[in-house]
Amino acid sequence: MRLDKYLSSAASLSRREASEAVRRGRVSVGGAVASDPAAKIPPDAAVTLDGEPLEYREFVYIMLNKPKGYVSSTDDPGAPTVLELLPDAIAARGVFPCGRLDRYTTGLLILTDDGALSHRLLAPKSHVEKIYEFTTELPLERTDELEAGVHIDGGYLTKPCRVEKTGERSGRITLREGKYHQIKQMLRAVGNKVTSLRRVEFAGIPLDPDLPEGASRPLTPDEEATLRSGGQKPDEG
Repeated sequence: MRLDKYLSSAASLSRREASEAVRRGRVSVGGAVASDPAAKIPPDAAVTLDGEPLEYREFVYIMLNKPKGYVSSTDDPGAPTVLELLPDAIAARGVFPCGRLDRYTTGLLILTDDGALSHRLLAPKSHVEKIYEFTTELPLERTDELEAGVHIDGGYLTKPCRVEKTGERSGRITLREGKYHQIKQMLRAVGNKVTSLRRVEFAGIPLDPDLPEGASRPLTPDEEATLRSGGQKPDEG
């Protein structure tokens, strides 16, 4: 592995910042000051930056509190993407959203560069739980129909879900699938309309209540373990 790539991963530096750190003598490998950003080193090399030991991360897992107006994409000519909300060094790793929230839906979005895990979590057979809070235009009724399943676009019958009424015009819904604009379509099927939608949990990971809209942070080790398990509890196998 190139030293500058290692530094980009372990120290959240851009390639340019990593190269500059090496040229200024701030980086040591195996106790010797490094001079070539392109030098090849093993992933378990003892690398320090300004005297502080670094640990290589093959993948990163980021929690973002998505605000309105951003699309869950890595590139969109017509709207800002969620990558624009991330630190440059993280975005430069090639992270992408694990699942999508539409432009006007807010809340929890996980971004990663771990393609295999993302594919596994999003596969229909995984049944990963996603929890949303929503408000409606009219009083929230017919929740039993929503829980049993309703027909949405294309005649698709939604799978059973959980709906909790939290106010006259608000609720929480737990899904184990993710069709396009599914919650909005479901409420439309029972004669109502979603006026706001916010994801508060994905794969057993709740949105950090201290994370402001538009801000991001790495997942904790416990959150990473939960993500890899698909949100399963120990007794779920």
